[in-house]
Amino acid sequence: MAHWLFKSEPGCFSIEDLKHRPEMTEHWDGVRNYQARNFLRDAIKVGDRVLFYHSNIPQPAVVGIAEVVRAGYPDCTALDPASEHFDPKSTAQTPIWYMVDLRYLADLKHPVTLETIKGHPLLGGMALVRRSRLSIQPVTPEEWGIILALGGITGY
Repeated sequence: MAHWLFKSEPGCFSIEDLKHRPEMTEHWDGVRNYQARNFLRDAIKVGDRVLFYHSNIPQPAVVGIAEVVRAGYPDCTALDPASEHFDPKSTAQTPIWYMVDLRYLADLKHPVTLETIKGHPLLGGMALVRRSRLSIQPVTPEEWGIILALGGITGY
């Protein structure tokens, strides 16, 4: 099992939105960065765990965790001209963009803010701290454990 951090602006899609989807499951679409796409297409597998991070708010923070329940498959929003994520270069035969399905697992008891992460001596190497613009990032098992402990939960 691998660990990841997925960023989302809560005004677009929040941990609460995921929690209230049927079966607490939703596809993660609209990623339009090639490195993040490669993670979705090639690296993220069923059973991997995800830190759900609310970005672009006054206090960005990890707020919950999710599990990958469907590995990478073509992002249907790239094929839909009515979608804000439409890409005319992507086709059903040669998809460019990919998505995965996530299922909600838990809220953190205490959100773990970016400020807290940056200030923690063992989290300074996180991709979140080094290249904060990437919307999907790998997380080491050690980073995962520290974030969950800071968030007040265990067992995941």
